[in-house]
Amino acid sequence: MSELKDFIDQEYLDNLIKENRKPSKNEVLEVLKKGEEKKGLSVEDVFVLLQNDDEELKDEMFSLALKIKEEIYGNRLVIFAPLYVTNECGNICAYCGFRADNRDLHRRTLTLDEIKEEVKILEDQGHKRILMVYGEHPQFKVDWIKETILAAYSVKSGNGEIRRINVNSAPMSVEDFKILKSSGIGTYQCFQETYHRKTYEKVHIGGKKRDYLYRLYSLDRAQEAGIDDVAMGVLFGLYDYRFEVMALIQHALHLEEVFGVGPHTISFPRIEPALGAPLSEHPPFEIKDEDFKKIVAILRIAVPYTGLILTTRETASFRRELFKLGVSQISAGSRTYPGAYHDALTNKPDMQQFTIGDTRSLDEVIYDIATHGYIPSFCTSCYRSGRTGENFMKEAKGEHIHTFCQPNALLTFTEYLEDYASEKTKEVGYKLVEDEVLRMEDSPLKKKFIEKLGKTKEGKRDLYF
Repeated sequence: MSELKDFIDQEYLDNLIKENRKPSKNEVLEVLKKGEEKKGLSVEDVFVLLQNDDEELKDEMFSLALKIKEEIYGNRLVIFAPLYVTNECGNICAYCGFRADNRDLHRRTLTLDEIKEEVKILEDQGHKRILMVYGEHPQFKVDWIKETILAAYSVKSGNGEIRRINVNSAPMSVEDFKILKSSGIGTYQCFQETYHRKTYEKVHIGGKKRDYLYRLYSLDRAQEAGIDDVAMGVLFGLYDYRFEVMALIQHALHLEEVFGVGPHTISFPRIEPALGAPLSEHPPFEIKDEDFKKIVAILRIAVPYTGLILTTRETASFRRELFKLGVSQISAGSRTYPGAYHDALTNKPDMQQFTIGDTRSLDEVIYDIATHGYIPSFCTSCYRSGRTGENFMKEAKGEHIHTFCQPNALLTFTEYLEDYASEKTKEVGYKLVEDEVLRMEDSPLKKKFIEKLGKTKEGKRDLYF
């Protein structure tokens, strides 16, 4: 790779923030009209929406975000759980409980057998998708990471299996990313944390993570290695959220320009309190709930075909509000330290990365979202059918992906209802499945779907389109 250049236009974005120009009503309406075309927005368009303070126009923006989400993703919410493999880390980050100089944190790295035990517990709850999270320590080589992933994939408990493993780990070289890809992962996830370079250098005090450009180009290297589903994110609260949202769009546009496809998903966690990380108790730029809702809605309009991930950092009630603004993937039943699922009846704040806001079990979350008319989806068929990267985006932008996603979501939801659901969740869930079948247009696909649905209820598993 040639000499690295910061493709985030720091000066331009900072000047926009300093100028603080308020758009006219017509300007906002023009951007919203452009957003209706589902072709994405420019950085300038995003700035207009970020600066809008008109409550009526804000409501229109929220409505448009929901409309776009429903047109592309329907009423589905993809479900996953994080699996923390280690909390050992070689970096010193002012906001993180895993920071290397935190003497109060109990360190642990799971063995292969312990990983398998955690996976079994997740499978027995009903999970099919997990995000394996690794501390950024020099001792963790890619060959070991691959070994842990293969160990997780090897676990089969009853009807349970993990069908897609996504990975959150330290940035790697292209050669190491190729090894990571060979383990059969889905998406590679790496957050810049903050795109504001001066802030980045201030909050990353020690370790390899101090190298802003090396981290910024991590998704480029992953793409070069053939990992075509990559995921980005920001830790909101480190700098002005307007800068961060615009920078996320610049990063997405960079990937589109260089590789022909933007991020598969974007995450937008807010800083939460963490043991041994004083900055997390008092974020420099605290994000109010109303501003957070704007962030989610704007991202949905700006990158309509990108999955938006909402974690359990947020409370159950606030998560419900955000479902209406464009969220398409959620974690459920999450625990944020190594061995946490085995320690289900205890809570060990001296080991976790941050404080969880939604502590409900997977079944409680499923019951809640099904009650509100959302289809919990454990589907992994796109990855295993080659609908990834550019192929996925072609299907999505042609609005064909919905053809596969809705029936596949219902099939995986039915698997959950058959194998893991509580009685009250079954009652609500089967009613939802019946309603969704009635809404389907008559077609050869519907006929095949009903056949697969019947086979699923008879005990067949992993049927998909």
